[in-house]
Amino acid sequence: MSQVEKAQKFLKECGFDGWLLYDFHGSNPHARQFLRLRPDQMTTRRFFYWIPTQGKPVKLVHAIEAHTLDAMPGERKMYSSWQTLESELQAILKGAKKVAMEYSPKNAIPYVSYVDGGTVDLVRSFGPQVVSSADFLAHFTAVLTEAQIQSQLRAGKALDAIVSGMWKWIGERIGKITEYDAQQKILEEFQKRNLISDHAPIVGVNAHSADPHYEPRETGSSAIRKGDWILIDLWAKEKDGVFGDITRVGVADKAPTPKHAQVFQIVREAQKAAANLVKSRFAANKRIEGWEVDDAARSVIRNAGFGEFFTHRTGHSIELSLHGSGAHMDNLEMHDVRPILPGTCFSIEPGIYLPGEFGVRLEFDVLVHHNGHVEISGGEQDKIICLF
Repeated sequence: MSQVEKAQKFLKECGFDGWLLYDFHGSNPHARQFLRLRPDQMTTRRFFYWIPTQGKPVKLVHAIEAHTLDAMPGERKMYSSWQTLESELQAILKGAKKVAMEYSPKNAIPYVSYVDGGTVDLVRSFGPQVVSSADFLAHFTAVLTEAQIQSQLRAGKALDAIVSGMWKWIGERIGKITEYDAQQKILEEFQKRNLISDHAPIVGVNAHSADPHYEPRETGSSAIRKGDWILIDLWAKEKDGVFGDITRVGVADKAPTPKHAQVFQIVREAQKAAANLVKSRFAANKRIEGWEVDDAARSVIRNAGFGEFFTHRTGHSIELSLHGSGAHMDNLEMHDVRPILPGTCFSIEPGIYLPGEFGVRLEFDVLVHHNGHVEISGGEQDKIICLF
């Protein structure tokens, strides 16, 4: 089945009349991915690609970039003036009542909402209702190939090895290094393993670990001393591979404090609750949506009395991008009703952040194989790492 035929199957199931893919200057990465456009391909003019539920697709491209969509099947129509663009688009959409686009009502799922409001207005002016492509989009953007799945597993294994080595490295240098020094050491390890990342990793001690997106800098970073609580969050991938993303915590001492141990255990139970829900649903061949996974983790933390200190979603989609286009484990920042699909990857990373004290985040990745088997990637942390 071709990509277009697969899209038509989903459109029919959703009761839509077609899918209108649109891009301007790279504004819609999902459309570009589906349309197999090279990252370096010059596209400086608006283009549309119409996939009707039945029938052949239609390309609408500017005359000076007439070959933009040559890799895709369908009839080609060209425009130069804005008047021609509008008249051709209106003709293409004639009779369509529900047109799917990368649009999310009220921007409820911003990872889908890439079509600007003016373009949505234009399509609506021709009569159709614009509906969201969110229900089927991830099948084309977030589902991994087997080679990509293996790259993610390798990335997770490499990150687990790096962070394991970091505890020994830090322990041997207590009182002599800063958070920034540890961060730079991790980047060196990435380079040794030919891994790349979009941002530098997080190394936060004590109160800095209570800031989920703390960034250690060369000036102003805290020294790492005996007794300090340490959080390490690192993410990377092979070139053209899928990201691994894990977080671990430890203490520069022989044992954690009772409060460290208490908070760690709550977060670990939340992480396991979320993962077990995913495993049980796939084992039973039942649908599971992103918000449900978030609720599973959040209820554990809320019931333990720390709900107000869990300030972010439970997890995010992972693919070639660190924060991908598939379902997110989220019922806090957004209500993600999209299903988790076989062949996708995502993080589970609950946390408790006590301002001025410390934070605990435990993160591993979850791979759902194409056959529905659920695998943890990047390893699991069952106890606090003690450096001495």
